[in-house]
Parts: sequence; C-alpha cells; structure tokens
Amino acid sequence: MTLAPPEPPQPAPPSVRPRAALLRLAAAVAVVAALFFAFGLGDLFLVVVAVVVMVMVHEAGHFATAKWSRMKVTEFFVGFGPRLWSVRRGETEYGVKAIPAGGYVKIPGMTNLEDVHPADEARTYRQAPFRKRVLVASAGSFMHFVMAFVLAWSALVFVGSTSGSAVEVLGFSHFAGQRLNPAEKAGMELGDVIVAVNGHGFSNPDQLVTAIEGSAGRSVSLLVRRDGRTIPLSVAPERRRHLVNGREQLSGEIGVSLGGVAVPENPFGAIGGAAVVVGQTTSSAITGLGHLLSPSGISGYVHQVLHPSQATPTQQASRPESIIGAVRIAVQGAKAGIGSLLAVLIALNIFVAILNMVPMLPLDGGHVAIAIYERIRTRRGRPAYHADAAKLMPLTYGFVVVLLLLVVSAAYLDITHPVPNPFG
Repeated sequence: MTLAPPEPPQPAPPSVRPRAALLRLAAAVAVVAALFFAFGLGDLFLVVVAVVVMVMVHEAGHFATAKWSRMKVTEFFVGFGPRLWSVRRGETEYGVKAIPAGGYVKIPGMTNLEDVHPADEARTYRQAPFRKRVLVASAGSFMHFVMAFVLAWSALVFVGSTSGSAVEVLGFSHFAGQRLNPAEKAGMELGDVIVAVNGHGFSNPDQLVTAIEGSAGRSVSLLVRRDGRTIPLSVAPERRRHLVNGREQLSGEIGVSLGGVAVPENPFGAIGGAAVVVGQTTSSAITGLGHLLSPSGISGYVHQVLHPSQATPTQQASRPESIIGAVRIAVQGAKAGIGSLLAVLIALNIFVAILNMVPMLPLDGGHVAIAIYERIRTRRGRPAYHADAAKLMPLTYGFVVVLLLLVVSAAYLDITHPVPNPFG
C-alpha cells in the first residue's frame, strides 16, 4: 500500500475521454509489445508484464480489504507520474500512470498528519478498528505469498519436480582419437532418459554415476526411455584419467552429460509440495535478509560496492539485487525454460512480501507496527490512542535515505558487474 505521491488536483475528464484514452493506451501497449517481439525481446516483455501483474495483485489486496472494511478508497493506480488513463467508478478513480515503477491504493487518513474532510473522517484508515488496519496494511504482502503458492503449485503440476530416479542425456563429449564415444557406439541418443542400470532402478543419480565409473572395461546394462518406448542398451565404459584434489585417478566414462528429469505431480498432491516450496523459499529469504543486515553482511556489501571486480561469483550471487538485476535473472530464467522462470517469480514474490513487512514507514510493515503500538497504548474504557507520526519522520527519512542508497548501489552493481547467469 504505497502512499500516493503529492500532485496538484486534476479536473475529472469528460465521460467520453476515458474510453478514447483507454483505446489509445491499448494501442500503445500493443505497439510496444510488437516492438519487443520484433527485436527478439519477447522474454523481457513477458517478465515486465509479470512484474506489473504482481504490483496490481499486491494493490488489489489492499483495495479489497479496505473496501471490505468500509474504508474510503479514492484512487487505485498502476504506475506513478502523469495519468495515461483513468475512470471513476463511485468514489474511486482507477487508472494507469506513465511510469510503471509500482502502484498505489489511496486511502484517506493513513496517519494523523493527513488533513481529511470531516465528512470522511469516520471512514479513514486511522479511525478503523485495530484488526481491520492490520488486515489492510498486511494484505499486499499476503497476496505475494498467495501468488508464490499459486506459481509453485503451477510449476509442480504443469512442469514437475526433478526426479531422482531418472536422468536425461543432454549432450555427448568427444573422446580423442575416436569418432564415437562409448555411449554413441551403444546407440544412445540425445533426449534419452536413463531409468535403470544393471537391471535395477536408482533413487539418486549418483548411484548411476558410481555404477558407470566402477565398470571401466566391463559392459553396463542401461534401460532408457525414448519416444514412449523402453529400450535396453549395453555400454562399455572406457577408463579415463582425472585429477581429483591434485591426485590422478582412473574411472569409467561413457561420454555423456546428464540432467534431471521433471515429473509433473497430480493437482492434489502438489498442494503440499507447493506449501513446502513456499516455506523453504521464505526461510531462505529471511536468512538472506538477516545476513545482509548483519555487521558482516553490511561490511561485505560495502566492499562489493567499492571493489566490485574483487567479488567472487558466490559473493555476487548472495548480494541484494535491484529491479534491473531481478528482471535480468527472470529473463535468463525464461530463456532456460518455464520452470526456471516460475522459480524466479516465486522467490521475487516472497522477497518483496518479507521486505514490505519491515516495520518502518513508508513500508506496509510500518503501518502494522504503528497499529500494534496504538493498540498497546490504548487503555480499556478510554478513547483510542493515536500515535503522532510526526515524531517518526526523522527515523522515516533516515530509513528512506538508506533504502535509496541500497537501491542505487544495487542498480550500479547490476549494470556494471551483473550477477552470473544461474541458468547458464
């Protein structure tokens, strides 16, 4: 629930203009989409659309709960800056603005600093009961968790989770002096799915690798799935030399690179799996945020900003990213496949949900913290206590400055020293 930016009042447009403006906006979006796809940037366009949808759903959470709580909602906009299109329905103006950097729902009386017409005071946010204020303020983050759950469920049902009992042949490696390596000689093809070795299935791909490495010079029986058929193959691994921790070792190889196989889950079984994915991702996000805010995390991040070329790939991967970096990773995920894109969007939704609930204004968590404080200070039988937001302004300004420094520095790193492609 972003506070609306201050701007001079604008006269309501005539009733005919919103329809014409909407048609012009739709045509402009269609032209932009066509240009993106024409220049091979379709993945970027889809990611931008996904981010805009995330913003709209976040704000819809605030909007719906505010309406349910009988608060007055005067504006529901996607974007900031000049209006591109708007229409008024009842007491609420809906629209789109020129800068697609977020969105907001405007509810009068978010703090005691806002002047509100006396006729509207009873329906302001600040006059609502405690439970309704907490509900409205936290609804945006809640919707991010809902989106993350839906995306995780969709990934499990329509893409699937990686199976440990099957691996896919992704490529062949060349053996010096040979036209075909052992796997190719045995008739193996790209896309073959290996499901058994020496007559036994395996529950972990390492079991397959161990069987092949320990069978140099001896035939290994593999069962592969190809185009719906199950085909037995006999492969003779060749003894190859490797350096492991500086020491030479011999092991069997057949010359293939392997990858996991995604197995779709049934819709009901995926409900529990989606909850696990959301829980694990939430735990990782909280751990990552806690590390960033720790003394060592702050020191490490400052060092990255000052000496970006000295950062290792691991350090780069653990740093906070701006919207530039997040969109880049999402585009890379889209190029790698729908499953990778969904994984990025799940993580992005959960991170935004957690960050948004940090108990500092102007974030939604700041409004929740104020509501809780007012609840604690209110004595039974007495009028509700209202916190003076003016006393929080120095702290709020300091937090905004720190947040802006983080955003600007993260954008600088994402432009000059982007995080390595995790899907490459």
